[in-house]
Amino acid sequence: MASFVGNFPRLIALTAVFGLLMDASLATLSADPISWRLEWPRTDFSKHSVPFAGIKSGGPPKDGIPAIDAPRFERLADGKATGSSAALGGADPVIALSIGEDARAYPLRVLIWHEIANDIVGGTPVVVTYCPLCNAALVFERVIDGRVLDFGTTGKLRNSDLVMYDRQTESWWQQFTGEAIAGAMTGRHLRLIPSRLESFDRFRHRFPRGQVLVPSNPNARNYGRNPYVGYDSTGQKPFLYDGSLPEGIEPMERVVAVEVVPGRHEAWALALLRRSGAIESADLLLQWQPGQTSALDKATISAGRDVGNVIVQKRQGDELVDVPYDVTFAFVFHAFRPNSPIYNNASD
Repeated sequence: MASFVGNFPRLIALTAVFGLLMDASLATLSADPISWRLEWPRTDFSKHSVPFAGIKSGGPPKDGIPAIDAPRFERLADGKATGSSAALGGADPVIALSIGEDARAYPLRVLIWHEIANDIVGGTPVVVTYCPLCNAALVFERVIDGRVLDFGTTGKLRNSDLVMYDRQTESWWQQFTGEAIAGAMTGRHLRLIPSRLESFDRFRHRFPRGQVLVPSNPNARNYGRNPYVGYDSTGQKPFLYDGSLPEGIEPMERVVAVEVVPGRHEAWALALLRRSGAIESADLLLQWQPGQTSALDKATISAGRDVGNVIVQKRQGDELVDVPYDVTFAFVFHAFRPNSPIYNNASD
C-alpha cells in the first residue's frame, strides 16, 4: 500500500508492523468480521462470497490511502502540457480513458498514492483504479441499478489485490474482478470500461486537447516518486500472498489479461507479445510498442525501465474497437482465474 515512502523491503517491514499493531489493538486476528465491525458497523458481514480467511490487512486503516473524490484536471494545449502536468515525463504511465468527446489521463504518479479516483467522464460516473501490488489498472462504471456509488479504500487485500468499498452501503469490492465480495451488494459486478495503460506521449498525441489529472495539493504526497522500488524486479515475491503460483512463468512477470468472450479469460505473457509485436487470437488483436516506463521499478517513476505500451482491440467489420484489458502480474491472474490459460510461448 502506498502509505510508506522508501524502498520496498522497508515498505514490507513497516506495513507488517502497522498491520500487527492494528490487529493487536482490535485484540483479534485480521480476517475476523467480529473485529472488523468496530471499524465497519454499516457493513453486512453476514453476506459474503469469499472466505474471510483470504482477506488480510495491508497496513493502513479504512481510507488510510485517500481516494480522489474531487479530481482536478489541466487541459492540454495542442498536445502540450502546462502547469503541474508539465512535470510528467513523456514515457510516464497514465490510465487513458475516452468516453464520447471527453478524454482524460490519470497518471500513475498520482494514482500510486491514492489508488482510486471517482469521476464523471463523458457523462458516465466512473471509478478509475490502480493497485500497485498487482499493477492492475482498471476503470469501472460506478452505477448499480441506477444508483451512483462512490468508492474508497478498505486497507484490506485479497490475493495481494486492493479491496475497495462503496460509501453508500459500505460493501467491499474486489478491484481485480469488480465484484462485491462482502456486504449488501455481495455478488453484484461493476461494468468494466475499456481504457488504456499507455505513455503520456501516446495519450497527448491521440488527444491533444485531453485533460490530465493533477494533484489537488502537490505537497500532500511525493508525487513522481515510487514507494515500491524494485517490486517488479526479477525474483521478487508477491506481497501478502500465500496462494499457489502459476506454472511455467515467473509470478511477477507481466501478462496481458483479457475476457475474450463472456466468462472466458485468457492471458498472454508481455514478453511474448513484446517479441511478437502483435498477436491475433480469433477476433482479438494485441499489439505492443516501446515507450512506457514501469511505475514500480526505480525510485523515480520517470526513470523506470521500458515495459512498453499494449493495445487490445476486437475486429468489428472493418474496424478495430478497444476492449478492456489489464497488464497485471502472472500470480494475480492465476489467483483470480486459476483455470484460465497463460500463453507464454509462440506455440501456445
